[in-house]
Amino acid sequence: MRNEREMLDLILGFAKRDERIRAVMMNGSRLNAEAPRDIFQDYDIVYFVTAVDDFVADRSWIRSFGDILMMQTPDEMEIPPADGNDSFAYLMLFTDGNRIDLTFYPINQITRFKAESLSMVLLDKDNKMETLPPPSNRDFLPMPPTEKQFLDCCNEFWWVSTYVAKGLWRGELGYAKVMFERPVRDMLMVMLNWYIGIHTNFSADPGKCGKYYKKYLDPEKWNAFVKTFSDAEVENMWQALFVMCALFRETAQAVANQFGYRYPLEDDKRVTAYLKRVKDLPRDASRF
Repeated sequence: MRNEREMLDLILGFAKRDERIRAVMMNGSRLNAEAPRDIFQDYDIVYFVTAVDDFVADRSWIRSFGDILMMQTPDEMEIPPADGNDSFAYLMLFTDGNRIDLTFYPINQITRFKAESLSMVLLDKDNKMETLPPPSNRDFLPMPPTEKQFLDCCNEFWWVSTYVAKGLWRGELGYAKVMFERPVRDMLMVMLNWYIGIHTNFSADPGKCGKYYKKYLDPEKWNAFVKTFSDAEVENMWQALFVMCALFRETAQAVANQFGYRYPLEDDKRVTAYLKRVKDLPRDASRF
């Protein structure tokens, strides 16, 4: 497997040799001093070029970076749909395990480019790139919620949890799982991010999809979070839902207390009673 020095030399060497490439920027976790380093970290690279279409029409240049194991070009995909902007990205996984997410961006639109806080200019042939501050994770830190954001999160969590109950009672595994793992879990993770924020003065990055939760949650809450992941057995899914509700309640009340917000306890009580009633409802029930 090529090491970081070899990969950066390759990325920069290619750019230096090609006059169409005028600048190079690196983004992402490789610039985050707090992110764990491992062999699966991507190289998030932007090439600022005179003509993006050149690198789309003729793709023979890809061979210069190594043997492709798998590649995706999201800007020309229908599933999922493309963003429809002027850039073009190649997500390339190589047979040696390295991955480069390489985006071509028009140099004549450089003033419209929004650099994230984890960004560094590696090459600027024309000295046109703005001076960036030292890379940091400031763009990825949770922000304190407004009261409306807090209440909206609570409302979405408790409202959609009733969908999970309905799906479980009906035996609709796919529907129940999707409702559980998307809107309901999403709201739990929003609340956990705020909870971590109030215990770290909003200076810690919980990571994409909560990948650093184990580091920032106390063992009891981390273990509860783990228990929210169940298999496809209906009884286990019910238990995971109730654990999720308890974890949401505890962390939401802590966040509410921190900011002086009102936690919607009555919604919590009514929905929790509803969930328990649906769980115990006979499968052939004709009335609630």
